[in-house]
Amino acid sequence: MSLDLKLLKTTTFKLAAVYLLVFAVSASAILAYVYWNTAGLLARQTDATIEAEIKGLEEQYRQGGLNSLLSAIRSRSRKDSPNVYLLSDFRGRPLAGNLATLPPGTRQGNGWVEFPYLIKDPKGTMRHAARARYFTLRGQFHLVVGRDIEEQQVFASVIRRSLYWSLGLVLLLGLAGGLLISRNILTRIDAVNRTSRTIISGDLTGRVPVSGSGDELDQLANNLNSMLEQIERLMTGMREVTDNVAHDLRTPLTRLKARVEDALRSGNETDYKSALEKTIIDADGLISTFSALLSIAKARAGEVEGTMEQVDLSDIARNIAELYEPVIEAAGGRLIIAADLPVVVTANSQLIAQAAANLVDNAVKYGFTDHVRTITLSTVAENDTGLFCVTDQGTGVDSADYERVTERFVRLEQSRSQPGSGLGLSLVKAVADLHGGELKFENNKPGLKISLIIPCKKKNGLK
Repeated sequence: MSLDLKLLKTTTFKLAAVYLLVFAVSASAILAYVYWNTAGLLARQTDATIEAEIKGLEEQYRQGGLNSLLSAIRSRSRKDSPNVYLLSDFRGRPLAGNLATLPPGTRQGNGWVEFPYLIKDPKGTMRHAARARYFTLRGQFHLVVGRDIEEQQVFASVIRRSLYWSLGLVLLLGLAGGLLISRNILTRIDAVNRTSRTIISGDLTGRVPVSGSGDELDQLANNLNSMLEQIERLMTGMREVTDNVAHDLRTPLTRLKARVEDALRSGNETDYKSALEKTIIDADGLISTFSALLSIAKARAGEVEGTMEQVDLSDIARNIAELYEPVIEAAGGRLIIAADLPVVVTANSQLIAQAAANLVDNAVKYGFTDHVRTITLSTVAENDTGLFCVTDQGTGVDSADYERVTERFVRLEQSRSQPGSGLGLSLVKAVADLHGGELKFENNKPGLKISLIIPCKKKNGLK
């Protein structure tokens, strides 16, 4: 399809055409109103002048008779007068006036007539138009009194031509403007369509061009680009999840299958029991992994049980300390609590507690060294936000890996010897995002400090 045909079929051009039609009809109505009012005013003025002339002549005829009427008509029939007169007898022979003969149609009775007539001027004989009133006097005398309307007709003709030219220019300029606007809009929409086709073909790196004008189409392009970036991130995350699932779950499933097969081959009841017990442990680990994945998915989608409520992070810190302190002490470590003052935020208490527990569990697994085994829990109110902080003195995490460790199934090389699925920090990050908060990493020198930052006021539509 050619560009011109595409332009004619665009919604923009159709809207421009409709607007042009409405504007043309409105302009035509206004110009026609001006024309008819102007022409009508001139015609009424002409008729009023003729009526005044007729009354004057009637008065002359009534007071002085035929001779007085003839004298008045002769005096008024000057060459430069715009008025026309003719007084004739019952046979139609002219007696006085500047018309040579009776106008056509005047013998049918009294009334108004418009007719052409000839006048002489220095340029020669000219054909003009006149409007007159015809009636019969006593004695069967015929009187025609009128006025030259040539200038009126020329003026009306000029107005009509102006009307036609104005409408023509309106239509021409409107059509050109509609084509120009449609071409501009179509060019930008074609860019969106090209990007869409690129994405449909599987290339998620395509982006809609932005003109920089800041108009509605630029806003749409920016929103589409943000959406595409989010889709690209999600698709990349999905591919990484698939790869990580294949990598991290293949080993336990293979080990589980091998253990069951060995037990079956041995035929020993004790081996059966041991294999079943270990299988249950591995199955619990797999269930925990998939439960964590489900929790992350729900948190990302905002589909969580419970409602937003006032939650004291200090209470959560003390409860978690009671839960993990025996575990830390059994591992030869020490837990320090710095959560004396209330730190109240608007959050889902269940999710916040789970995220806080994941942070402490992460510190227990990776925050101990052979010489230092201290973990600190602290809560702080800061700039309309509440912070739940977990600090350890372990080997820490390189700053280049801060964002990477929050991705699903990501486990750094130094942590692969520890049990886990690589989903703990990913869940914490999802909870932070859900509440409009942030997960912040800092180098504790040595060790790592992780802060879960939650706004004190509700920022989203959590159910």
